[in-house]
Amino acid sequence: MTDPHILAIDLGTGGPKAALVDLRGRIAAHEVETTEVILLPPDGAEQDPHDWWRAISDAVTRLVASAPEEARSLVGVAVTSQWTGTVAVDHDGRPLGNAIIWMDSRGAAQIAEVVGGRVNVLGYDPRRLAHWLRVTGGVPSHSGKDSIAHILWLKDQRPDVYDAAERFLEPADYINLRLTGRAVTSHDCAVMHWLTDNRDRDDIHYDPQLLAWTGVDKAKLPPLVPSASVVGQLLEEVATAWGIAAGLPVTTAMGDVHAAIVGSGAVRELEPHLYLGTSSWLSCHLPAKRTDLRHNMAALPAALPGTYFLANEHESAGACLLHARDRLGLVRDLDELNEVAATAPAGSHGLIYLPWLNGERTPVDDHTIRGGWTNLGLGHDRADLLRSILEGVAYNSRWLLEVVESFTKAQLGPVAVIGGGARSDLWCQIHADVMGRPIRRVEGHLHAGARGAALVGAVALGLREVEELDGLVGVEREFTPDPATAATYDELHAAFLATYKATKGIHAGLNG
Repeated sequence: MTDPHILAIDLGTGGPKAALVDLRGRIAAHEVETTEVILLPPDGAEQDPHDWWRAISDAVTRLVASAPEEARSLVGVAVTSQWTGTVAVDHDGRPLGNAIIWMDSRGAAQIAEVVGGRVNVLGYDPRRLAHWLRVTGGVPSHSGKDSIAHILWLKDQRPDVYDAAERFLEPADYINLRLTGRAVTSHDCAVMHWLTDNRDRDDIHYDPQLLAWTGVDKAKLPPLVPSASVVGQLLEEVATAWGIAAGLPVTTAMGDVHAAIVGSGAVRELEPHLYLGTSSWLSCHLPAKRTDLRHNMAALPAALPGTYFLANEHESAGACLLHARDRLGLVRDLDELNEVAATAPAGSHGLIYLPWLNGERTPVDDHTIRGGWTNLGLGHDRADLLRSILEGVAYNSRWLLEVVESFTKAQLGPVAVIGGGARSDLWCQIHADVMGRPIRRVEGHLHAGARGAALVGAVALGLREVEELDGLVGVEREFTPDPATAATYDELHAAFLATYKATKGIHAGLNG
């Protein structure tokens, strides 16, 4: 008899993955589709929700056909997706236009008006800052890339859309609406609206003062439901189209980082994982709510009941590799990038790549900073250019590790690595060398999001206890730091940090 499985849908920026996952987190089958990002210079980034649904449906239909026995064993559906996006939907749940995604910073001016004052602390009115930190655990980013910024931008710049909107939904919650007909959000998914009182994990609710300051109509926000709970049943028309049973329970949707923590296997407190995808982050579970405003990090409600996680993000990681391939034409594909980069020495002959192609969130909240190469000379070749991209992202990861360890007041141990970037042996080894930590590429690293969504879903369905999730994910390969590269990378990392400090004012003038 086939073990029970959960259908996990993981909607990334590049497109969705669909997987059939058993209750031990093992991937029985998976499919992938692609979707387009619509860039609207200088600061806009959107995607078509209809394209999301088309891609998800195509992937799930192929998945079910490829593994019919496992598809018949389904006990539930769980969704994770790119986080801090906004889909405005009408009374019938239809999108009122493209989704504004996490890369979009058009709401920076609107956020500045809400959070600032005549007297400012790091750009925030002290009274408002204190209240935000006390009740939410964080504060809206100046970058304008949080969900609340998207909503305020729509209210200011597209009032017709704002007025017509019945609900403003995170991408994951929009997918759950399509699955169940119910528009709700979980305690953990709602955080980036920065409108919820998160002090008591058993009583999270929209805060009246924050609603008043932002001017957002509470009626346009989705009702809040507990993390890791069941939100509805799979609609018959969806089930029929996909070839699976109608009425399957659908659990709360979650952001990508929430699912990835669980799917990486690093579920214990202070057990770190590094995600290397289009963007990247370095996170772990934490016991309580805390905030580091200076470095734009906070402990926020996690997808697992009663827990918090450390929220931070690098805007560009794998995006830098795609930029080199698709925009600059330096390579045909990423396999060639790794092959050519491997021929350059550690340190790329002193060439430093700055990965801030879309601004930065952590450790600095700076949407105007930009990237590129520095210290480029006539002696550098294509191999140096390509290896330096991998190293530049790793310097950024080390910068983040340093502030994370300052936040946790503990030196973190081996780092589990997941995401598409983890496929590269060279990039994993560079991260180990630059960060000075063992890097553990976990089994099924490409599907950590789907696995995490499925395991949180299993908890929601009462089929798994939180304590049982520890130890489910094995290590495929460990990369240990090479002491021979330490001096080179220490020097270049120091220059990397100095370059940010030296150029941030120039970029603010160019891009402000």
